[in-house]
Amino acid sequence: MGRAEERRARQRGGHRAAPTSRRRSSRAAGKTGKSGIRRLFTWRKILGTFFGLCLLGIGAFIALYLMVEVPNGNAAAQAAQRQSNIYKYSDGTVLARDGKVNREIVDLSKVPKDVRYTFVAAENKTFYTDAGVDLKGTARGLINTLSGKGKQGGSTITQQYVKNYYLDQDQTVTRKLKELVIALKVDREKSKDDILAGYINTSYYGRGAYGIQAAAQAYYRVDAEKLTVEQGAYLAALLQAPSQYDWSAASDTGKRLVTQRWNYVLNNMVEEGWLDKAKRDAMEFPVPKEPKGAPGLDGQKGYLVKLANQQLEQQLMKQEGISQSEAEAQVENQGWTITLNIDKKKQAQLEKAVKAQLTSKLDPKQRPVDENVQAGAVSVDPKTGKIVALYGGEDYLKHYFSNATRADYQPASTFKPVILAAALEENAKTQDDKPINANTIYDGTSKRPVKGSDIAFAPENEDDRDYGDVTVQTAMNKSINSVFAQMGVDVGMDHVLSMASKLGMDTADLKAVPAQTLGTMGASPLQMAGVYATLDNHGKKVTPTILKSAEHNTRTVDMPDPVGDQVLTPEAADTVTSVLTGVVDDGTARRAVRDNSERDGRPVAGKTGTSDDNKSAWFTGYTPDLVTSVGLFGEDAKTSAQTKMYGAGGEDRVNGGGFPAQIWAAYTFGVSAEDTKFDLDTDQGAAVKPSAKPTPIQRPSQTPSEDPTTKEPTSEPPTSEPSTSEPPTDTPTTTPTTSPPTTPPPTPTTSPPADGAPEDPPDPGARQ
Repeated sequence: MGRAEERRARQRGGHRAAPTSRRRSSRAAGKTGKSGIRRLFTWRKILGTFFGLCLLGIGAFIALYLMVEVPNGNAAAQAAQRQSNIYKYSDGTVLARDGKVNREIVDLSKVPKDVRYTFVAAENKTFYTDAGVDLKGTARGLINTLSGKGKQGGSTITQQYVKNYYLDQDQTVTRKLKELVIALKVDREKSKDDILAGYINTSYYGRGAYGIQAAAQAYYRVDAEKLTVEQGAYLAALLQAPSQYDWSAASDTGKRLVTQRWNYVLNNMVEEGWLDKAKRDAMEFPVPKEPKGAPGLDGQKGYLVKLANQQLEQQLMKQEGISQSEAEAQVENQGWTITLNIDKKKQAQLEKAVKAQLTSKLDPKQRPVDENVQAGAVSVDPKTGKIVALYGGEDYLKHYFSNATRADYQPASTFKPVILAAALEENAKTQDDKPINANTIYDGTSKRPVKGSDIAFAPENEDDRDYGDVTVQTAMNKSINSVFAQMGVDVGMDHVLSMASKLGMDTADLKAVPAQTLGTMGASPLQMAGVYATLDNHGKKVTPTILKSAEHNTRTVDMPDPVGDQVLTPEAADTVTSVLTGVVDDGTARRAVRDNSERDGRPVAGKTGTSDDNKSAWFTGYTPDLVTSVGLFGEDAKTSAQTKMYGAGGEDRVNGGGFPAQIWAAYTFGVSAEDTKFDLDTDQGAAVKPSAKPTPIQRPSQTPSEDPTTKEPTSEPPTSEPSTSEPPTDTPTTTPTTSPPTTPPPTPTTSPPADGAPEDPPDPGARQ
């Protein structure tokens, strides 16, 4: 061994080599620690697992593909096998059975080619080139179903046809997988034309119509072969949400959405080269014909059945996360036994009241305007939220659209209690920084510009009457527009609309402007019954429901509690109720309600409403145990356009304190409990303090009262002594005397009561 080799050997074995050995040992130990994790999660293992799962999934799908056969499908046979739904009153007696399935199969050759393309453009532009499935959409639907995000997913026309023709409407993972496999097989076995024919012949279009032939007749009174491209595009657009998009019953939002979808369909046709752009640009929306009710649902039956179906569909959508069109398909003619909350006795009494107080007094031959008067009403138990009676119109077979649920007419002054409720809930103050309550003084001068608003607004009182300084109680009694316009601004219109929404009104598309204080939005008797039921129920939200139970052999449906959370403090709700007793005993509803011989001491709260152009008139009122909203609507019998009711029934103007209040009283005093009283948590309002009577004057000061506690309103003495324990008496204890103003007020269009108070002031400016 040479010297150099000896030196290197000594260095390796000596002191200088030791640190190197320790460093190497340390690195080796570190590598050993990491190698355990790496051995557990190596790229090879991860990729191997991934590909293994993929192979397993592919294998499972192949096995499923081999196992699942295309079942026998026959739409006509399925239609015959569909079961009628049975509808019952709350006591279990049968109300109605829906009719047979309305379906007629037509050959695709009978459907114009351009019309066929509308369905492809609406649902599945790649229909003629795809393999019959949308893997991405189906995968998304399966993931959403498994993760609890809702049972949904995109489907091709072929998949929808398979669901309609071969399977059922259940939204389960198993059914979706079967749908996928069968769609693949059907796409291989059938031509695209056969699949498209099956799809348009088995789909549900609303109005009880299954298939394009029945739909063409239901919406346009023509056979499928006579459909235009415009009409076909509407029918294709309908399939997304048949009831919501039915033009005759659609809300403004529904009409806007279906119009957008109609345009979408036609634009897709242009994009695909199926429609000439010049022809498309010249097309106008084809408004459908008015619908006709199904046989067997005459009288009020159809209205009751229709609302029951709608509420069941809404519950299925929430409970199962399905679309509206799928929910409708699951309810129509599917063998349900549906029990309603409708009380047989109360229903009969409501129908009797409408006939006695309204329809028997209308004579279209003598007065053509009488033909245009439509009535709607909803009656609710405020403690349970049950709809116990409903009036939808003269006859479901004659007037398909339910007046009980229509929300296209203004509620007018029946909206004023919502403004007061918002003021009390928000602890709002006047422009003079005074708290708003039943005794707050406001200037009741007609056309007085509201203060504090960025938008100029100066509403006119009924007949341009001036009232001077009045309390909020008196303003509610006399329905003084100028007072509530100012109050709305004082509270903040955003708070007012928020309160309306909490109470059950649809405010989604409303602007927070002062004009809304006149009730210029749309509302239905169903909505207004819910609003007042919440007030009657001391501020606990009431969502009226007609459904008691819905039973099916394949599922159960959990019914939500119609009574929800506290949306208004009990004190605020009870104060509004207390104030509204003054409308009945000392205001615009006195003649029909307070002085009614059948009242028998029942405590009553309520509010009248009449639109300025007399297109609508309302009375929504309640006793402690029953809330009922009655609306009259002017609707042209031929065009269905909104029209004025002046002169109807021989009256100069149809007021809320007239026919609506008379119907309400005849119904309520025939079915409500007699020995009841409002249990109110308040020291304000007419139920505990008397109302003050203002004297109409010519033009008082424009300046609001500086100090409500010291400045007395210009008014006559109260009509009665305060009472905190007994219900209001039927007649006032004193007879008021009205001193004439120095300058006579403008002559009213209708004769006011003897004390100079308007019977039911309309809301000037509350126009359509």
